[in-house]
Amino acid sequence: MSKKLPSITSNEVIKVLEKSGFFFSRQSGSHKIYKNNASKRITLPFYTKKILHPKILKHILEIMDITVDEFK
Repeated sequence: MSKKLPSITSNEVIKVLEKSGFFFSRQSGSHKIYKNNASKRITLPFYTKKILHPKILKHILEIMDITVDEFK
């Protein structure tokens, strides 16, 4: 059974990405693009105080190859 995804903003996801070795690459409109040394890329819609949709967060976790517990 999968764990419930947390309600989280883009700013909070960015903190986790940077701790996980991702770095800011560029921005295209309201989307920030982060990369890591293993050539993984994450496109993150950036709205300061808006909660991310669970599907977006699930996709980010799949790219990072981590579980919800590891993300928390």
